[in-house]
Amino acid sequence: MSASYQLSLVVVFGIALVTAILLTPVARWIAAHYGMVDVPGGRRQHQGKIARLGAIPLWGAFTVTAIIAQLMPVERADPNEVIRLIGLLGGGTFIFIFGILDDKFDLPWYIQFIGQISAALIGIACLVFIERFNNPLNGETVILPFWITLPISLFWLVLMMNTTNFLDGSDGLAGGVILIAAVLLFIHTAKEMQHSVSLLPMALIGTMLGFLIFNWHPAKIFMGSGAVYIGYIIGALSIIGGAKMATILLVMGLPLLDVAWQVARRIATRRNPLKGDRGHIHFRLIDLNVSPVVLALGYHSFCLAFGLLALITTSRQFKFVALLVMALLTVIGFMFVTRRVGTTSKNVIQS
Repeated sequence: MSASYQLSLVVVFGIALVTAILLTPVARWIAAHYGMVDVPGGRRQHQGKIARLGAIPLWGAFTVTAIIAQLMPVERADPNEVIRLIGLLGGGTFIFIFGILDDKFDLPWYIQFIGQISAALIGIACLVFIERFNNPLNGETVILPFWITLPISLFWLVLMMNTTNFLDGSDGLAGGVILIAAVLLFIHTAKEMQHSVSLLPMALIGTMLGFLIFNWHPAKIFMGSGAVYIGYIIGALSIIGGAKMATILLVMGLPLLDVAWQVARRIATRRNPLKGDRGHIHFRLIDLNVSPVVLALGYHSFCLAFGLLALITTSRQFKFVALLVMALLTVIGFMFVTRRVGTTSKNVIQS
């Protein structure tokens, strides 16, 4: 690891961290001034009014740092790196602006969904798409035709946006999971000598740490639409980093399965699958009087444990088995918690 690369990592991390710390109080002031705050009720059971403009420090810190990272003296091997960066920041900025409007005007779910699809298409248009599939059973790499690449990439990016959004239901929960995912993406890209690419997850690491200072329990600010924004960023980075979807699947397997469970439950009860409620596993645990700190640390430990499996082995078969084991453990956990809490009306309050 060259001295210039090490210095670049320090600079990128430091700028992201400091920028997030400086922008968060600004976002809290704007939220209070314009009434963009969350009050207790619906899915939220917090105390008092909390700013929901976390999108400002998340977008501001990451965007500024990602641009500065392009000036760092590191090796750049991808001739399409700038184009993909435009897709990453362009799609992210689009969903950021869209999200601010949602934070202010509480847009209908279908308008939000259109915004998510539009942001994903911006990224795909700038080459942020899944080009190949690694078969976990035989180890073969399959090059995907574009007619398959387009819907898969669109599905992946929208899935990441909604998963992070649904996960953002307790102090520090979603932010910590994204931080873990960013750390693992950084380690992967750094190990593979993708020095310029690795600066992007490092920028996200600094951003999330700076934001978590204010988002940890008791939270002084919520992500709000920033959860959708950061979901887009982690989804896009997993593609830009060389198709690291398996790593993200292992880290975010628990929240992803939770989303699948909730969507199935809502469809079965003839309700809107995209409209949030208190049926998510983290809300059910809170209803069992699990403290926000214990809940967040438990989630983070689970996600980190399975995410580390992506680092200790290169075997696709092992990762596939790990995903199956994680799914089994998660389903057992869901069944246990659901049985304890029950399906009373308390758990399905509309947001």
